[in-house]
Amino acid sequence: MQKWQPESWQTKTIRQIPDYPSAQALDATLSELANYPPLVTPLEIKRLKQQLANAAAGKAFILQGGDCAESFAECRTNNIINKTRILLQMSLILLYGLRKPIVRVGRIAGQFAKPRSEDVETRDGETLTTYRGDIINQPGFSAKERTPDPQRILTAYNYAARTLNLLRALGSGGFADLQHPENWDLDFMKHSPLAGEYHKLVDKIEDVISFIQSIPGMDAPELGRVDFFTSHEALLLPYEQALTHCIPDDNGTPFWYNLSAHLPWVGMRTADPDSAHIEYLRGINNPIAIKVGPRMTREWLLQLLDILHPDNEPGRITLIHRFGADTIKEQLPPMLDTVKASGKTVLWLCDPMHGNTEKTQDGIKTRRFDNILSELTQAFDIHVSEGTLLGGVHFELTGDNVTECTGGARGLSDKDLHKGYKSLVDPRLNYEQSLEMAMLIAKKFKG
Repeated sequence: MQKWQPESWQTKTIRQIPDYPSAQALDATLSELANYPPLVTPLEIKRLKQQLANAAAGKAFILQGGDCAESFAECRTNNIINKTRILLQMSLILLYGLRKPIVRVGRIAGQFAKPRSEDVETRDGETLTTYRGDIINQPGFSAKERTPDPQRILTAYNYAARTLNLLRALGSGGFADLQHPENWDLDFMKHSPLAGEYHKLVDKIEDVISFIQSIPGMDAPELGRVDFFTSHEALLLPYEQALTHCIPDDNGTPFWYNLSAHLPWVGMRTADPDSAHIEYLRGINNPIAIKVGPRMTREWLLQLLDILHPDNEPGRITLIHRFGADTIKEQLPPMLDTVKASGKTVLWLCDPMHGNTEKTQDGIKTRRFDNILSELTQAFDIHVSEGTLLGGVHFELTGDNVTECTGGARGLSDKDLHKGYKSLVDPRLNYEQSLEMAMLIAKKFKG
């Protein structure tokens, strides 16, 4: 195996890469980006890795959630606050129900690129480059909008930096204070069928906190702050390379870190063992997540573990399985057996979203709440029966009042989708459906 460098991926076969019209303009942009400040720090990355190791050992639970693909237009204060609120609400419910620390990982501050099945799209006889996310091109259907523009890379960095600034301020500035969870309510939560049940739970938590504070000598300063970690698919490798830095540890040993996010992941489309994406990921010291879907074979998974997880470091590898409600019962156990036989320590997460995507008769992408819940429920049961541990969940969700997934407490139907469908790529759970999902997970654990 060749010696690793941040640019060594360039010697490998690469997929899902945009065709920029000017290599010189791209190089100039990346040179400028390489001099920008890091978005995250090695200390934060190490802290997340330890918490992922705790979750793999059953001592914590991971809640990963956020947009399918972030857009520049939605990188606004209210949108970011709403995403933060729903993750806090969900983690509050899970904390109370699971009785273990909840680690919050957002698909945020960098999830600007998306893999696509086709390189081009045709409408009314005109064929243009596929929309690949705001970091690359624009969703509008014109030649100018669909042409990859390297300047959008710098714009993506700036939006990520602004988002992280707000996240850090919210996490440490009292917004996440467990002593005042009533402040997390979204205005439209008042009209939800789940509002009563949620507020009963909040009242119980407030009683517990009040009891703790009434004991002499008992203080809970950590109740006022929480960690928010970031994740995104490490898809646009030129961007990832430009934000990769060598940072020595306390002993002077050099380690390479991707400082664009705490937890980069690789999807099925770019996870070939000899691919550029796997070559890049093997050299960084971040924790890495790998999507495991229906096409994954035992041999393929073992190769990925050998390349990305040679030292079997706890917290290094998270496997996010996504099979679909109809097939998880047949397809997940062989993957669990493969990892058990390898002796590798991994953290398992369930992504019940991607395997349950379908289209309505009108051609609108959606996901059914019952199918999402079914896959998640089956995942918990399968892990128990196989003697493994499901250490977290992965949702595409938003804190906004969208109508993209059907079902849930309000009973959204296909006819309701047009009322608030905003996603440019895949459908997300709205605030109410996300909250209901957290409540059902907590009940499942209690059961």
